Amino acid sequence: MTAPTTMPKFSKENSERRRIAKQARRLSLRVLIVCGAAETEKQYLEGVKGLYRNPAVAVKIKTRDKSPLEVVRYAAAFSKSDKDDFDEVWAVFDVDEFDIAEAVREAAKSNVNVAVSNPCFEFWLLLHFVNRRGHLNSYKQANALLCKHLRDYDKAQLDFANFQDKIDIACARAKDIDETREKPYANPSSGMWRVIGQISPGSHA
Repeated sequence: MTAPTTMPKFSKENSERRRIAKQARRLSLRVLIVCGAAETEKQYLEGVKGLYRNPAVAVKIKTRDKSPLEVVRYAAAFSKSDKDDFDEVWAVFDVDEFDIAEAVREAAKSNVNVAVSNPCFEFWLLLHFVNRRGHLNSYKQANALLCKHLRDYDKAQLDFANFQDKIDIACARAKDIDETREKPYANPSSGMWRVIGQISPGSHA
Protein backbone atom coordinates (compact mmCIF):
# COMPACT_ATOMS: atom_id res chain seq x y z
CA MET A 1 0.00 0.00 0.00
CA THR A 2 1.40 3.37 -1.02
CA ALA A 3 2.05 5.75 1.84
CA PRO A 4 0.08 9.00 1.67
CA THR A 5 1.98 11.94 0.31
CA THR A 6 3.14 14.28 3.05
CA MET A 7 2.27 17.87 2.26
CA PRO A 8 4.65 20.59 3.44
CA LYS A 9 3.47 22.50 6.46
CA PHE A 10 3.42 26.25 6.20
CA SER A 11 3.65 28.19 9.41
CA LYS A 12 1.34 31.20 9.66
CA GLU A 13 3.95 32.78 11.92
CA ASN A 14 6.75 32.38 9.32
CA SER A 15 4.47 33.70 6.62
CA GLU A 16 3.68 36.78 8.68
CA ARG A 17 7.38 37.35 9.37
CA ARG A 18 8.13 37.22 5.66
CA ARG A 19 5.31 39.64 4.96
CA ILE A 20 6.59 42.10 7.58
CA ALA A 21 10.19 41.80 6.32
CA LYS A 22 9.07 42.41 2.73
CA GLN A 23 7.05 45.43 3.81
CA ALA A 24 10.04 46.81 5.74
CA ARG A 25 12.21 46.51 2.63
CA ARG A 26 9.63 48.44 0.65
CA LEU A 27 9.44 51.19 3.30
CA SER A 28 13.24 51.61 3.47
CA LEU A 29 15.02 53.86 1.04
CA ARG A 30 17.46 51.60 -0.81
CA VAL A 31 20.77 53.32 -1.48
CA LEU A 32 23.73 52.02 -3.47
CA ILE A 33 27.09 53.74 -2.95
CA VAL A 34 30.03 52.86 -5.19
CA CYS A 35 33.43 54.12 -4.00
CA GLY A 36 36.25 54.84 -6.39
CA ALA A 37 38.98 53.58 -4.07
CA ALA A 38 39.82 50.19 -2.66
CA GLU A 39 39.60 50.90 1.06
CA THR A 40 39.39 54.39 2.58
CA GLU A 41 35.97 55.62 1.43
CA LYS A 42 34.32 52.25 2.00
CA GLN A 43 35.74 51.91 5.51
CA TYR A 44 34.55 55.39 6.37
CA LEU A 45 31.04 54.85 4.98
CA GLU A 46 30.72 51.45 6.64
CA GLY A 47 31.57 53.26 9.88
CA VAL A 48 28.88 55.89 9.23
CA LYS A 49 26.34 53.19 8.38
CA GLY A 50 27.13 51.27 11.57
CA LEU A 51 27.09 54.41 13.70
CA TYR A 52 23.72 55.68 12.52
CA ARG A 53 21.88 52.39 11.97
CA ASN A 54 19.07 54.35 10.32
CA PRO A 55 16.11 51.95 9.94
CA ALA A 56 14.63 54.16 7.22
CA VAL A 57 17.58 53.56 4.88
CA ALA A 58 19.08 50.32 3.55
CA VAL A 59 22.63 50.96 2.30
CA LYS A 60 24.83 48.78 0.11
CA ILE A 61 28.46 49.87 -0.35
CA LYS A 62 30.62 48.64 -3.21
CA THR A 63 34.10 49.57 -4.48
CA ARG A 64 35.44 50.14 -7.96
CA ASP A 65 39.10 51.19 -7.81
CA LYS A 66 39.07 52.80 -11.26
CA SER A 67 38.71 56.20 -12.94
CA PRO A 68 35.68 58.39 -12.06
CA LEU A 69 34.02 57.56 -15.39
CA GLU A 70 34.37 53.83 -14.75
CA VAL A 71 33.03 54.24 -11.22
CA VAL A 72 29.91 55.96 -12.57
CA ARG A 73 29.40 53.33 -15.27
CA TYR A 74 29.84 50.50 -12.78
CA ALA A 75 27.35 52.11 -10.38
CA ALA A 76 24.76 52.47 -13.16
CA ALA A 77 25.24 48.90 -14.40
CA PHE A 78 25.24 47.33 -10.93
CA SER A 79 22.07 49.15 -9.91
CA LYS A 80 20.27 47.69 -12.93
CA SER A 81 21.52 44.14 -12.41
CA ASP A 82 21.13 43.83 -8.62
CA LYS A 83 17.93 42.50 -7.08
CA ASP A 84 17.67 45.28 -4.48
CA ASP A 85 15.97 47.73 -6.85
CA PHE A 86 17.76 50.84 -5.54
CA ASP A 87 15.98 54.16 -5.05
CA GLU A 88 19.24 56.13 -5.14
CA VAL A 89 22.63 55.42 -6.64
CA TRP A 90 25.79 57.32 -5.67
CA ALA A 91 29.29 57.38 -7.13
CA VAL A 92 31.94 58.57 -4.67
CA PHE A 93 35.26 59.55 -6.22
CA ASP A 94 38.17 62.01 -6.12
CA VAL A 95 39.32 64.47 -8.74
CA ASP A 96 43.03 63.72 -8.24
CA GLU A 97 44.58 64.07 -11.70
CA PHE A 98 41.40 63.20 -13.59
CA ASP A 99 39.23 65.36 -15.80
CA ILE A 100 35.87 64.52 -14.24
CA ALA A 101 33.67 66.36 -16.76
CA GLU A 102 32.76 63.21 -18.71
CA ALA A 103 32.05 61.27 -15.52
CA VAL A 104 29.69 64.01 -14.32
CA ARG A 105 27.87 64.07 -17.68
CA GLU A 106 27.57 60.28 -17.69
CA ALA A 107 26.21 60.34 -14.14
CA ALA A 108 23.52 62.85 -15.09
CA LYS A 109 22.44 60.68 -18.03
CA SER A 110 22.42 57.52 -15.92
CA ASN A 111 20.59 58.99 -12.90
CA VAL A 112 23.65 58.47 -10.70
CA ASN A 113 24.35 61.03 -7.97
CA VAL A 114 27.98 62.03 -7.48
CA ALA A 115 29.93 62.94 -4.35
CA VAL A 116 33.20 64.41 -5.56
CA SER A 117 36.16 65.27 -3.34
CA ASN A 118 38.67 67.73 -4.79
CA PRO A 119 41.51 67.05 -4.78
CA CYS A 120 40.96 63.88 -2.73
CA PHE A 121 39.04 62.16 0.05
CA GLU A 122 41.66 63.26 2.56
CA PHE A 123 40.28 66.79 2.22
CA TRP A 124 36.93 65.52 3.47
CA LEU A 125 38.68 63.87 6.41
CA LEU A 126 40.60 67.09 7.09
CA LEU A 127 37.31 68.98 7.46
CA HIS A 128 36.63 66.95 10.60
CA PHE A 129 39.47 68.86 12.27
CA VAL A 130 39.79 72.24 10.57
CA ASN A 131 37.80 74.54 8.30
CA ARG A 132 40.30 74.51 5.44
CA ARG A 133 39.36 76.60 2.38
CA GLY A 134 42.63 77.34 0.63
CA HIS A 135 43.61 75.62 -2.62
CA LEU A 136 45.30 72.23 -2.29
CA ASN A 137 47.87 71.31 -4.91
CA SER A 138 47.69 67.54 -4.54
CA TYR A 139 46.80 64.48 -2.51
CA LYS A 140 50.28 64.73 -0.97
CA GLN A 141 49.54 68.18 0.46
CA ALA A 142 46.10 67.19 1.74
CA ASN A 143 47.54 64.07 3.34
CA ALA A 144 50.31 66.05 5.04
CA LEU A 145 47.77 68.47 6.53
CA LEU A 146 45.61 65.60 7.76
CA CYS A 147 48.61 63.91 9.36
CA LYS A 148 49.16 67.02 11.49
CA HIS A 149 45.94 66.08 13.25
CA LEU A 150 46.28 62.30 12.91
CA ARG A 151 49.90 61.19 13.03
CA ASP A 152 48.98 57.54 12.59
CA TYR A 153 46.59 58.08 9.66
CA ASP A 154 46.69 55.11 7.29
CA LYS A 155 44.45 55.23 4.24
CA ALA A 156 44.57 51.44 3.94
CA GLN A 157 43.27 50.92 7.50
CA LEU A 158 41.06 53.83 8.45
CA ASP A 159 40.22 54.17 12.15
CA PHE A 160 36.67 55.49 12.01
CA ALA A 161 36.73 56.29 15.73
CA ASN A 162 38.94 59.28 14.91
CA PHE A 163 36.10 60.86 12.92
CA GLN A 164 32.77 59.67 14.27
CA ASP A 165 32.17 62.48 16.78
CA LYS A 166 33.08 65.17 14.25
CA ILE A 167 30.85 64.17 11.31
CA ASP A 168 28.28 66.92 11.85
CA ILE A 169 30.86 69.70 11.83
CA ALA A 170 32.59 68.26 8.75
CA CYS A 171 29.23 68.15 6.95
CA ALA A 172 28.46 71.75 7.93
CA ARG A 173 31.86 72.92 6.70
CA ALA A 174 31.63 71.04 3.41
CA LYS A 175 28.10 72.26 2.77
CA ASP A 176 29.10 75.86 3.45
CA ILE A 177 32.03 75.57 1.03
CA ASP A 178 29.76 74.15 -1.68
CA GLU A 179 27.14 76.85 -1.22
CA THR A 180 29.64 79.72 -1.38
CA ARG A 181 31.53 78.58 -4.48
CA GLU A 182 30.54 79.72 -7.96
CA LYS A 183 31.61 76.46 -9.64
CA PRO A 184 30.76 72.93 -8.52
CA TYR A 185 33.55 70.55 -7.51
CA ALA A 186 35.96 73.45 -6.93
CA ASN A 187 39.30 72.95 -5.20
CA PRO A 188 39.02 72.31 -2.32
CA SER A 189 35.58 70.82 -1.79
CA SER A 190 33.81 67.58 -0.99
CA GLY A 191 30.30 66.35 -1.69
CA MET A 192 30.46 63.71 1.04
CA TRP A 193 28.03 65.72 3.15
CA ARG A 194 25.33 64.99 0.56
CA VAL A 195 25.75 61.22 0.84
CA ILE A 196 25.81 61.31 4.62
CA GLY A 197 22.68 63.44 4.61
CA GLN A 198 20.88 60.65 2.81
CA ILE A 199 21.73 57.96 5.35
CA SER A 200 21.78 59.90 8.62
CA PRO A 201 19.11 59.69 11.34
CA GLY A 202 16.02 61.70 10.50
CA SER A 203 16.51 61.42 6.75
CA HIS A 204 13.58 59.85 4.92
CA ALA A 205 11.85 59.11 8.22
